[in-house]
Amino acid sequence: MPLPGSGSTLQRWQSLATVASHNLSLAKLYEGHTDALAILAELQDQTDADDGQEDEAPVVERQKSWGVWAAETSASRVVMTPLGGNLVQLNGTKSWCSGAHSVSHGLMTVWSPDSKDVNLVRVVMNQPGVHVSSATWAAIGMADSVSADVTLSNAIGRMVGKPGSYLSRPGFWHGGAGIAACWYGGAVSLGMALHRSLTPLPHEKRGAYRLAALGRVDVALHQTAEALRGAAQWIDQNPLGDSRRAAMRVRLSAENAAITVLDEAGRALGAGAFCRDWHFARAAADLPVFVRQSHAEHDFSALAECVMQSGPALWAL
Repeated sequence: MPLPGSGSTLQRWQSLATVASHNLSLAKLYEGHTDALAILAELQDQTDADDGQEDEAPVVERQKSWGVWAAETSASRVVMTPLGGNLVQLNGTKSWCSGAHSVSHGLMTVWSPDSKDVNLVRVVMNQPGVHVSSATWAAIGMADSVSADVTLSNAIGRMVGKPGSYLSRPGFWHGGAGIAACWYGGAVSLGMALHRSLTPLPHEKRGAYRLAALGRVDVALHQTAEALRGAAQWIDQNPLGDSRRAAMRVRLSAENAAITVLDEAGRALGAGAFCRDWHFARAAADLPVFVRQSHAEHDFSALAECVMQSGPALWAL
């Protein structure tokens, strides 16, 4: 996949949306893997050749698969202790680690001992100090993404980038916008189910209410698609710029589209779609869980702070 900001960001997001339209749990894992590769490229991590040699635990397979785990909770955190060079010792629990059971490597945010800096480390998952448990996961939606808790006990990790660089790098918001492409792809899947249900029917059998629902779905998806195209173009033109506002706009637009499409398609198709259409039922269960990766009103408020810094031509055509 093209790296974000490389001139083909839209192509990257199209890939994410396509995978998401088929299976949102798969898209979650695919997005995490591809995001990790982009992060490593951006922070110029040069440690791949050292895996399994010297100070990292051995990896059974040379082929690497990645997860990115950056959620922070008040109940759990991982603290690092420097060991010299870019090696650190890790202790604590990291929550919300999608794919932790299956990936060979993880990128995770951890705290310095003084709790001042959030740092990024790479961890080989196949080492004695790493324990993965999905016992706390209760959701039916996104169940196949297997979001787990990872507990580290004197595990060995390797610093990626400089202290604080994970959050301050331009690509942080590029990745955040890429999540919106996944949400959009999931919403498209549900919208297409409504479209397919009406296509074989003669006009007089389609019904004004179901057609109106399809019209509202079209508006919601079109608006988000345009927002994604615009954000991708802006990022490609300003790869080192602050894309926070563009990313938050597409995330909130995609979240709104997902909610609208799920409601409109569900009302128009009725219980049959939820009970007898396996693909629709799975997407309808997965999408509400996935979009809650958004921070709702907190994100709207953060977007407003960006808007307040803009001039009077903010919304000019």
